[in-house]
Amino acid sequence: MSFVRINNKIKIFNKHLSIEGDKSLSIRWALLSSQSLSESKSFNLLLSEDVLSTLDSLRKLGVKVKLSKNFCQIKGVGLNGFKYQKNLVLDAGNSGTLGRLILGLLVHSKKDVKIKGDKSLSKRDFSRVTIPLTKFGAKFLSKGGKLPVVVKGTNKPKPIFYNEKNGSAQCKSSVMLAAINTKGETIIKAKKSRNHSELLFKYLGIPIKIYQKKNYDIIKIKGGQKIPSLNYRIPSDISSSAFFIVLTALSKNSKLKIKNVNINPSRTGVIDILKKMGVRLSKKNVRNYKGEKIADIIIESSENLRSIKCPTKFNSSAIDEFLLIFLVAARAKGISYFRNLSELNQKESPRLKWGSRILNKIGIKNVVTNHSIKIYGNPNLEIKQKIIIKNFLKDHRVFMTSVVAALTLGGDWRIYDKSSINTSFPSFLDKIKYLGAKLRYS
Repeated sequence: MSFVRINNKIKIFNKHLSIEGDKSLSIRWALLSSQSLSESKSFNLLLSEDVLSTLDSLRKLGVKVKLSKNFCQIKGVGLNGFKYQKNLVLDAGNSGTLGRLILGLLVHSKKDVKIKGDKSLSKRDFSRVTIPLTKFGAKFLSKGGKLPVVVKGTNKPKPIFYNEKNGSAQCKSSVMLAAINTKGETIIKAKKSRNHSELLFKYLGIPIKIYQKKNYDIIKIKGGQKIPSLNYRIPSDISSSAFFIVLTALSKNSKLKIKNVNINPSRTGVIDILKKMGVRLSKKNVRNYKGEKIADIIIESSENLRSIKCPTKFNSSAIDEFLLIFLVAARAKGISYFRNLSELNQKESPRLKWGSRILNKIGIKNVVTNHSIKIYGNPNLEIKQKIIIKNFLKDHRVFMTSVVAALTLGGDWRIYDKSSINTSFPSFLDKIKYLGAKLRYS
C-alpha cells in the first residue's frame, strides 16, 4: 500500500494561492441546473470525485452535461424531467452531499432508482433524509437506513412540515430540493447550519421565505415554479483553504494570501475560532457575489496561541474543520474544550475519535467522549518519533490534517491512502509542494 512520507518541516514561505471551487456549491449548482429548462454554465467548478460523481449521475438521469477545461455546461430537463431506463443505479461514491441531496430530486421519480456508495458512505445514516422525504409520498427501501437505497417515487408528492434538529445542511437541502418539485408550500424548521441552498434559491428567484430565530430558521418554499438558468463562477472552498490557513499559522515566519474565498457566515466558524485562539488572520477585498460573500484571506505565522472553551454556536459553521482546530489546540497554551460534536462521527470516518487518535500519536493528552473532547495543549510541541496514519476509512480530511501536522510539528510520518484527497481536493499535494514542502511517495 502506497504512502506519503514526510520527515522535514516546511521552510519559510510568502506566497499567493488560489483554491478550486467550493465543493458544496459545485454540487448544488449542478443539481439545481438540472432542474432548469435552460443552459447553465459554471467556471472554477471543483473537479473532484464527488463532483464528477454528481455529473455522471445527472447524465444517467438524462441531463446533457458538457465538461471542458475552462467550464461546465448543463442543459437542464426541468422539474421532474429526468428520463432514464428501468433498474437505474446511481453511484454516489464517497459523497454524502450527492447521496443525500439527489434523493430529494427523486421523490417524483417515475421509475425506481437505486443509490449506492463506497464502503465509507455505506456506513453512514441515510434514514435522517429518507424519513422526512417519505412524508412527501415517496418510498425508500434499505437495510438499517444505510446505502444502497431504492427510491420509489410518487406521482403526487404532497408538501410537508419538517423539523430538522441536527443542524445538518445536507438533510435540510434534500428536503428543499424535494419541495421545489412539489406543488404547495413546504415548511422547514431547521437548526442553524450552512445556508448555501437558501442563498441559491433566493438568487434564482425560487419562492422562498426565511424567518431567522436565535437557534433555528423557519423556511417556507412554494414548489412547482420554473427554475431559471444559473451561470456561476464558483468561489474558492473555505474548507480546503482551512488546511493552508492552519499550515501557515503553525509554520515559522511565513505568510500566505488565499484569493476569492467563500466566507459565507454559515461556513466561517473556523475563522472565528482560530482568531479567538490567536491565529493572525485578516480578510481583504470583501464583496458579495450572487448571494455569497467572498474575500481574500491573509494568514501569518502565529505564536502565543491560546486555548479555547469553544462556543457551541460555532459548531455547525466549522463542522468540517475541527480536525485542524484540534491541531491548533495541541500547540496552544492551556486546556481547550469542545462539546456537542457528535455530528463529527457522522462523517466519512468517526472524526471525533480520529481527532483523539492523531493527538495521542503526537503526544498530546486528551479526553474524548462520543460528543466532546478536552485537549491539553503544549506550545513547545516538537515531534521526533515515527508516526503512521492508516486505516482511516479513506477520510480525506484525516489525510490532509495529518500532512499539515507532519509539516509543522516534525517527526517522521507515513500517511497512507493519498487517493482519498480526490473526493474533495485533488490538487492538495501539488499546492503543498508549491509552498515548498518536501514529500516522498512510496
